[in-house]
Amino acid sequence: MADQILAMPSEKVMLYLLGLLILLGAAGIAGPVMEPDAALYASIAKNIVLRNDWINLYGNGGDWLDKPHLPFWLAAASFKVFGINAFSYKLPSFLVGLLGLGYLYKLTAGLYNRQTALLAALIYFSALHLILCNFDVRAEVYLTTFCLAALYHYYHAQEGRWLTHIIAGSFMAALAVMTKGIFVLMPLFGGFILYWLFSGHWRMILKLRWWLAIALIFIFIGPELWCLYRQFDLHPEKVVFGKTGVSGIRFFFWDSQFGRFFNSGPIKGKGDISFFIHTSLWAFLPWSLLLFTAAGYFLLRVKQGMSRSSVIFIVAGLTFLIFSFSKFQLPHYIILVFPQFAILTAAYLGQLNYKGLLIWRAVQISICLLASVLLAVIIFFFKVPNAGIFYVLTALAIILMCWKGREPRQSSLVWSAVSFSLLFLVFVNFFFYPALLKYQAGMQAAKWSAAKGLKGRPVIYRQLMNAYAFEFYHPGLVARAETPEALDGMLQNGPLIVYADQAAAQELEERFAAVPLQTFERYHITRLKPKFLNASTRPGTLETFVLLKITR
Repeated sequence: MADQILAMPSEKVMLYLLGLLILLGAAGIAGPVMEPDAALYASIAKNIVLRNDWINLYGNGGDWLDKPHLPFWLAAASFKVFGINAFSYKLPSFLVGLLGLGYLYKLTAGLYNRQTALLAALIYFSALHLILCNFDVRAEVYLTTFCLAALYHYYHAQEGRWLTHIIAGSFMAALAVMTKGIFVLMPLFGGFILYWLFSGHWRMILKLRWWLAIALIFIFIGPELWCLYRQFDLHPEKVVFGKTGVSGIRFFFWDSQFGRFFNSGPIKGKGDISFFIHTSLWAFLPWSLLLFTAAGYFLLRVKQGMSRSSVIFIVAGLTFLIFSFSKFQLPHYIILVFPQFAILTAAYLGQLNYKGLLIWRAVQISICLLASVLLAVIIFFFKVPNAGIFYVLTALAIILMCWKGREPRQSSLVWSAVSFSLLFLVFVNFFFYPALLKYQAGMQAAKWSAAKGLKGRPVIYRQLMNAYAFEFYHPGLVARAETPEALDGMLQNGPLIVYADQAAAQELEERFAAVPLQTFERYHITRLKPKFLNASTRPGTLETFVLLKITR
């Protein structure tokens, strides 16, 4: 009787819900590419295809040294098949994300059971920040999948038949390294080492298989090292980060990740030890409060004795600590540990007693109701087109939460959370982001220029960071110019179509035969503020960008 009262949704229902999440998540592939990071990465992949150069990376107007090659190779390969567009850029990330979902299911099913595995998959794919990352595609979905896959194979490599898992795990670890850098190996191998030391299995460190794993990783990342050597180490005369003699190999092994962690590299940050704690509170919605309780419950159980599965969560905990102590922090880094967050939360839900269930039912439904109403409020103040449809969908989601949440079952927690996440997917993919991206001026300018068939070489003036979308969306290669003299030199080959901010456009009109063609309103759409979200105060937050035609 107690099992019936505390019942989870059936496996069939959870599969249907997961299918809905995947289907609505796939709709984000058709959405535009967002500035700054995604548009920059998409333009780098575009340069690979247009230049037919898979060795040298070009971005921001010159040789580009930051992220490794793999995400750009995957996007460029997709461009070759489907054309250079936002769908092609996002598709590989979404497919790799589905691969990660499969690994999450297999890992959880091995640790617990099929029902917990389905629940973990539901939790993972309904987490708020993963939904955002599937729309605003950077490198984190790739990295999360590759790290999880490596963890899965290395976990099973501790058993008798280890060779296949060592090879597969090292291949996946190498893909992670070629996505983000060598630093990703620290929490992965560090977690296993800590587990072996604490559990008394320290001799495992000495086994040949793990040294073979490290050797294989270095073999598999060979293409990345060769490309970096060819582009930078063979050309010390190149100016990178404002200086010459920059080694791509050194940057890859040190400055890219360790330099950021210690704040000694060319790319610096500040760091806040509590950053990822409060980031998790909103990023893992609607499951975040359950997650924190589940983590506490897990720590209590670890004190009583460490099980073999503990290594999965030690890797996650070490990753979280490294991120927290790093001097360079961004919110999207946190999704790297979302799979373990999902497993912890699903396992905790599976052991809730009746009293705990009643408490969490009230908490979870309250969170989801408030969050749903907040989405409707944002739609109202932003003045999104067809807002009435979203209000109806919000009302239906709230009715579903209340109807499914009326019984004291674990399924009530699942229905309320997934109902909100489905509503959030609709909010992001069909209402808010389509309206928001009207203020991505570079994209609007490039599309307007292409539609008008303007003749002239496209140029971005003064290395605008907020011009990455113009570079990606404008057909063909887009040049950059820092000075009027550079523009003057380009004019020798014909007229220019120049994209610049309003102040620069006025200077160009005084110096050249420049004709303003169209103006575009721009806002930094990944840093939303209340004044921008409110349509009545929005005009004061907008910048103006101009498209000009310059001739001799």
